[in-house]
Amino acid sequence: MDSEIQSIDKNKPWSSVKLPAGQRPIGLKWVFKLKKNVEGEAVKHKARFVAKGYVQRHGIDYDQAFAPVARLDTVRLLLAMAAN
Repeated sequence: MDSEIQSIDKNKPWSSVKLPAGQRPIGLKWVFKLKKNVEGEAVKHKARFVAKGYVQRHGIDYDQAFAPVARLDTVRLLLAMAAN
């Protein structure tokens, strides 16, 4: 958790702003994950500090969403063009 907080302090991914009247802040939570190797032995403990985005409402808390995910059809097309 300490390394995650240090990373947040270093990178400054967000800034504090004044909350609009009548609005509630979005909550935050810690997500913990145990990384394992091929044999199933614990290798690394990871912690992430994330916003509870599932409580946001479109048009109120955010205007647009972007997820950098490629569709399988697009990947197939690119692979076919590269193979050709």
